[in-house]
Amino acid sequence: MDFDTLAKKSVVEKTADALTKKGYEVFVVGKGSHALKKIKKLIPEGVSVMNGSSTTLVQIGYLKLLESRKHKLNDLHAKVTAEPNKEKRRKLRRESVLSDYYLGSVHALIENGEFVIASNTGSQIPHIVFTSPNLIFVVSTKKIVPTLDAAMDRLTKHVVPMENKYMLKTYKVGTNLNKLLIFKGELPLLARKITFILVNENLGY
Repeated sequence: MDFDTLAKKSVVEKTADALTKKGYEVFVVGKGSHALKKIKKLIPEGVSVMNGSSTTLVQIGYLKLLESRKHKLNDLHAKVTAEPNKEKRRKLRRESVLSDYYLGSVHALIENGEFVIASNTGSQIPHIVFTSPNLIFVVSTKKIVPTLDAAMDRLTKHVVPMENKYMLKTYKVGTNLNKLLIFKGELPLLARKITFILVNENLGY
């Protein structure tokens, strides 16, 4: 299976419809730059934001925007990484799970609206499953797959090997598939807002 091929228009429409029926907000855009513009409109000034490690967010320019400080957001990730003391940094990371907004991507998006996210440490999972009231996922349509089995294939045969290669090259340490989240749905009573920005561009792994 080719894991870098963008999904057909009919498949994107089917997936977007499934996500909408689950109560999520969905936007379909043509480029990563369009996704960044949408993010700027979606996030109000003054709120706290946190993001996971995401090649997609790098590619669309979101992290560059945060680093430029040309925004009025409370960037919790920057505060975590800027703290030199290890214990204080751990404390800040734990506190960051209460961010108003969490941004990231997914490793596989199933046509029925379910999605899969893998993690080495699990640091991003609390945001996604409960603590952050607003989630924004930027997802290349190449990550859309027909079934959960296909999602697992994408994860184990493509995503993890690519991430491991990147980690070894950049940090001299590999990664592991330690924790896995299969997100099937969200209870409406939790009153959280989950937004997907599907991008018809090859982004991320």
